[in-house]
Amino acid sequence: MTPSPCPPIADADWPSDIADQREGFAGALNVYRTMAHHPALLKAWAPLRQHVVKENALGPELTEVVILRAGLRMEAAYEWAHHVSRALALGFSEARITAIRGIPEGVDGLIVQAVDALFDARMLAPEQESALAAAIGRKAVIDLIAMVGFYSVLGYLLKTYDTPLDNNIQKEAEKRPALFSINPTAASV
Repeated sequence: MTPSPCPPIADADWPSDIADQREGFAGALNVYRTMAHHPALLKAWAPLRQHVVKENALGPELTEVVILRAGLRMEAAYEWAHHVSRALALGFSEARITAIRGIPEGVDGLIVQAVDALFDARMLAPEQESALAAAIGRKAVIDLIAMVGFYSVLGYLLKTYDTPLDNNIQKEAEKRPALFSINPTAASV
């Protein structure tokens, strides 16, 4: 296997022009340590990440539904595993996480179908957007669309550079490999 040309940057090699980013979110995760190969992008990414991930109109639980489904559709094992961990920390049951692999009922199902529509048709049909807006609000729909785009970019980066799981997530995944694996029939993550 060819080594990645952009492995996660170690602290000793962290770019000085984004030194302030290392102690925050960027230094905490391999995905952003990989993105740090392009300091200007990482610096520009930070405020968008703050809104899309932390301050969106979906709230923490529905955010995880969107990200899990987007990670699944991207076949981005890193995103799936990281967000399984986050979903569990929010109190998701294993059944709820597993249901996101299919089409769950209720609002989760509307969100899963919306994510699928964005991947398949690259838009929400008017009646789908209307139903989703009635369920979660129009600002949340717009945030959902932005979130799918945001996590698609991360998925492209992660897959292109074969970014490894962070150690804490790898250890958690080893305890429940089928749940954490992007391919639940696989024996390992």
